[in-house]
Amino acid sequence: MLSSGLIRHLSLLLRLWYRPGAAMGEILDRGSLLFASIVALAAGFALRSAVAPVFGFYMPLLILAVIYVPGLLLLGTLIAHTGSPGTAFQRDYSPLLTCVAMAWSAAQVPVLLAAWFAPVALDAIASAAYLYLAVLIFFAVRTVFGAGNGASAAIVCLSWVPLAAAALLWGPISMVLRLLASPFFLLYIIYYLGAEFGRLGEGLRSGQNYRRMLEAAAVNPHDGEAQYQLGLIHQQRRQYTEAIRRFEAAVAIDPTETDAQFQLGRIAREQGRMDEALARFETVLRQDEKHSSSEAHRELGAVYLALGRAAEAERELALYTARREYDPEGLYWYGEALERNGKADAARDAFARAVEAARTAPRYRRHIVAKWSRLAQRRLRRG
Repeated sequence: MLSSGLIRHLSLLLRLWYRPGAAMGEILDRGSLLFASIVALAAGFALRSAVAPVFGFYMPLLILAVIYVPGLLLLGTLIAHTGSPGTAFQRDYSPLLTCVAMAWSAAQVPVLLAAWFAPVALDAIASAAYLYLAVLIFFAVRTVFGAGNGASAAIVCLSWVPLAAAALLWGPISMVLRLLASPFFLLYIIYYLGAEFGRLGEGLRSGQNYRRMLEAAAVNPHDGEAQYQLGLIHQQRRQYTEAIRRFEAAVAIDPTETDAQFQLGRIAREQGRMDEALARFETVLRQDEKHSSSEAHRELGAVYLALGRAAEAERELALYTARREYDPEGLYWYGEALERNGKADAARDAFARAVEAARTAPRYRRHIVAKWSRLAQRRLRRG
């Protein structure tokens, strides 16, 4: 009989075909790099036997591990600003490799079925399967990096670059990959570098251990903080349905859980549910008028603007920018409110201050605030 763990991992593999976004989150929470590697090797062996006998069965996994996933990590630092390459590699390499290896293995299932039972349709099915692989990589990138849809799509669209570079240098690279797959080198790694390579899985294990700790704490019906922390995990992965469920559970346990109310308001505003966002932020301000360094005033001002209530937006944003005069986002929204209220000169001043605040922001924050600088510059050019 198959063990429950093996059945769970196989179900995650199959779930990639009908619930890819949720499946990627489950892989991060309960997946295994060892299982993902084994199933990729098995898929490579089957693919080599049925379709491409030229390559070694280990070659797809090695290409993913040595070329493709590091390329995605580098693109993530450049496009999604996930941190320095060293930090991103240490934190995200094993989670991303696990998700990508599972995605690649899932994409081979229809290819293998076509090779065995419908060889006439192999080319068409293989093309469709690899297009869907790009979709799966999109969900993997979005889930692991917490990137937006645009950044995730850009990373996937550019992910052919490291593969193209590898293709140009395939002769020496294939020799290195064969060396890496040789029994003697594997024994050397196990004996001398086992601890170092074992650390590659720490990013995935630490995240899973933290998740298990929170799940255990969430069993307590009086622990709203655990529900809130779980909601933050899902929010970072852009799994908003589950994030909302967790934040609402935190509020149900403790109505004074201001952090959860604030995040529910942010999600509601992002999803265009402005009336709910308004109610959430008003609750936050009643509970703590200076919550999150007064950011509730900024969020409430943006909601008022979306609802066409420019005078109230100006009031909230004037208060916020008086307290946080170097926040480019707050200054941009303040300029928007002033412009709508017919105060063109004051609006231009606010937009100019937003550009300057972004330019002088600490280096680690510049990629975060760059969006508001660009928007403010457009408004200044528009006159």
